[in-house]
Amino acid sequence: MTTIDTSVYVVDDDAAVRDAVSSLIRSAGFRVRTFESAHEFLATPRAEVPSCLVLDVHLPGLNGLDLQRELAKADVHIPIIFLTGHGDIPTSVRAIKAGALEFLTKPFADEDLLNAIRDGIAQDRRSRAVPQPAGVIGSSRPWRQALAHAAKVGATEATVLLTGESGTGKEVIAHLIHDTSRRAGGPFVALNCAALPEALLESELFGYEKGAFTGAVVARPGRVEQAAGGTLFLDEVGEMTPAVQAKFLRVLQEREFQRLGGTRVQKANVRVIAATNRDLHAALSRGELRGDLYYRLHVFAICLPPLRERPEDIPALVEHFITALGPALLGRPAAGISREAHERLLAHSWPGNVRELRNAVERALILSDGAPPETPPEAEAAPRESLDLETTERELVERALRHAGQNKAKAARLLGLTRTKLYTRMQRFGLS
Repeated sequence: MTTIDTSVYVVDDDAAVRDAVSSLIRSAGFRVRTFESAHEFLATPRAEVPSCLVLDVHLPGLNGLDLQRELAKADVHIPIIFLTGHGDIPTSVRAIKAGALEFLTKPFADEDLLNAIRDGIAQDRRSRAVPQPAGVIGSSRPWRQALAHAAKVGATEATVLLTGESGTGKEVIAHLIHDTSRRAGGPFVALNCAALPEALLESELFGYEKGAFTGAVVARPGRVEQAAGGTLFLDEVGEMTPAVQAKFLRVLQEREFQRLGGTRVQKANVRVIAATNRDLHAALSRGELRGDLYYRLHVFAICLPPLRERPEDIPALVEHFITALGPALLGRPAAGISREAHERLLAHSWPGNVRELRNAVERALILSDGAPPETPPEAEAAPRESLDLETTERELVERALRHAGQNKAKAARLLGLTRTKLYTRMQRFGLS
């Protein structure tokens, strides 16, 4: 459900007050929905977040201040106007300190409430209108929330842990944090911890001295040194082995390290941003992750939403990818997509998230031969009965190889396959 900018919710256990306040709000041209308890309000879907909340302090069960705390803990930001039948100054002070926009005592003047509601809606609109950094696409509430957290932590030196499914944009957010930090003029150095075995990961992180191991004919700085004055981004940090975890903990705790085969202690002048798609709590309980490392990494955590939880961002992302990829792939700007393809893109769950969407658009552009791209393979609905799936799959493999100039690695990437799976299909279709 799309959030309506001018929707106002009212939570009050007094039916007469609910009716009077909702009528007043409607007379001002705003949409309104009423609830008789905080629990009823909390039962609404998360997507249905209003632009302003008029909230009674004294509610049965969960009171208004408790609801305010629950929303804050869930990281749901709504301008709140409190109503109370008691002139309770300490309560109003607590509410305002906790972020309430206004605190009105019953009976209140209609114009005072309407003015407060207008201020709340204006505040909500301003928060949505924050300019987006270049290359960061999306305006959904979950994505804006992640961007807001990145902006807050960017100005600090805090270690950041980015969590979320693969392909949700963790490196994009890491770059954003770096670019808004005091280290923006320094290097941004990335390392995928899952891509290297233990010995290589250790040497990549810390570097090595000449003669440290067979083949170390010259000294070489590691990523920690290369990132000096800037940011070290460790992707898939949950894949570090216990031995490397212990050594990297020293970087976070003592801000120092040693090269492999060296004796000189060096200072680690880096800001660390780590990312993982693993459940680190589960890894902690299984003994696969050191507790002290986890808490050093988990100083400020940002969980990135999967694409299925922000489908309203799909059209903008598709347009961005078509605009960015079209000239390089086709030698000219690409055409748009058909309405049918657009609908199927929105209906697909995108388990691979934004990365899968980008790959699908790239593949569709290539296989379209310059015509408006059809529905990417990932977004296809159930196959039509008239389709010969074996023939269709063979044609896709042949076209991918042709567009890749018979480069099997590139063709596999275009099809979203591993090279092994591509070779298997080529053998099956007699294309090897």
